[in-house]
Amino acid sequence: MKCQKCTKAATLHITEVLGDDQYDELHLCEECAQKYLYEPQQKSGGGKSGEAVASDEGDETAVSQRECPVCGVKFVEFRNSGRLGCPNDYQEFREELLPLLESIHGDTRHAGKTPRRLPQTKQTQAELNQLRKQLHQAVTKEAYEEAARIRDRIRQLEEN
Repeated sequence: MKCQKCTKAATLHITEVLGDDQYDELHLCEECAQKYLYEPQQKSGGGKSGEAVASDEGDETAVSQRECPVCGVKFVEFRNSGRLGCPNDYQEFREELLPLLESIHGDTRHAGKTPRRLPQTKQTQAELNQLRKQLHQAVTKEAYEEAARIRDRIRQLEEN
């Protein structure tokens, strides 16, 4: 397949999602792909005034060209590679990363995991902590029968 911008062979195939069931496919060679990815694009203003489009593109270009003072990685490089350069990038690109992380992971804070073969004492401690929280919630809701069952389970675990 040939590049859509020149006569070389296309090595990069990009599918842009424009909206619901609307896609734009591009087939580009390496050089044209670099130009497309790293240079600001002139896009038509589907419903926006020319000034609003220019302002949005200016803001997007400014964000894309902003770089980390520590490692020098630009946000556009992160968007293309998916890799940050250093821990400082999380602070430098915080506004752009938070919505992205939340959409990918469902939260912006890492909770971690516990090993599958957790020692029994740690499992018990984790269960006790969870039961204590449930007990507090049950008392707050004034669900005293449920609270009594939870209290009995806590006592049983503490005795063992």
